Amino acid sequence: MKYYPLGRTGLEVSRICLGTMTFGEQNTEKEGHEQLDFAVDAGINFIDTAEMYPVPPRAETYGATERIIGSWLKRSGKRDQVILATKAAGPAKLLSQASHIRGGASHFNRRNLEEAVNGSLKRLQTDYIDLYQLHWPDRSTNHFGRLGYTHVADEITVPIAETLKVLDDLVRAGKIRHIGVSNETPWGVAQFLKLSERGVGPRIASIQNPYNLLNRTYEIGLAEFSHREHVSLLAYSPLGFGVLSGKYLNGARPRGARLSLWERFSRYSGPNSEKAVEAYVALAREYDLDPAKMALAYVNSRPFVTSTIIGATTLEQLRSNIASIDLELPLGVLEGIEAIHANYPNPAP
Repeated sequence: MKYYPLGRTGLEVSRICLGTMTFGEQNTEKEGHEQLDFAVDAGINFIDTAEMYPVPPRAETYGATERIIGSWLKRSGKRDQVILATKAAGPAKLLSQASHIRGGASHFNRRNLEEAVNGSLKRLQTDYIDLYQLHWPDRSTNHFGRLGYTHVADEITVPIAETLKVLDDLVRAGKIRHIGVSNETPWGVAQFLKLSERGVGPRIASIQNPYNLLNRTYEIGLAEFSHREHVSLLAYSPLGFGVLSGKYLNGARPRGARLSLWERFSRYSGPNSEKAVEAYVALAREYDLDPAKMALAYVNSRPFVTSTIIGATTLEQLRSNIASIDLELPLGVLEGIEAIHANYPNPAP
């Protein structure tokens, strides 16, 4: 395994992070524990979750993923061996599926953030969270597959400065160590950094945004923040919901797979995405590579990526995904990827 600095925190996280949003829905507690054991044994020291998980979010399963991780932490006694990241759900605006969390009005104010942190700590059975992230912006902006920005005038939203003050208090109380954002924009990152420089609250260490061969929009505007300001990219959906494995090509819907179970996961399934995936899979096979490993290895190789968040429903998938850390892509593959990207630029933002 390889390890890289998490922002300016002094922590070093594994290039591969174990994503857990299947725990409690597609994976049982036993299977979740098996994945956690396997990941840690493979050198992964970074675990990511969220109060909203598992996905798709439902009131009946709310918090189940954190509870499974919590029971593993208690059983294994390995809390000091892992860097634990979780997220606070924002207000249910674009993401209507989060309406069951604190009545859908889960703004990033003191009441909601304190309730969210305390709930996560209880479910995770820990005294502190290493990285506490805001799952999506409090304001309406373009995220979760929306490319263009549509301004909402006179919107009721919590100012970032107010949110930072609350997070600062939580750091001082020892409940969280560091903070990060998720599904954020260049404007948002700039505001968080500017305010922390003025002493308003803690500095963001990371940003968790989508990044994969079908969605490289992070390179436009945000990658420069990672390089110049040391805001670590924690890349989620590196396989585009598994689409980049090629298993959904030609309308295939494997039994038990995410796109087979839920129609809501259509973000990476448009016609141009299909054409791009066909080209990426063909390129991988030309070089005798597994398409999923190639897609993951590409994300791993980007200089602005700190950690690639992988998810799996089986140990076989997990083993294969972790093995991508050892794959160095040949120049011909990298050139082929750029050629495909030029023909199908960001078909699934």
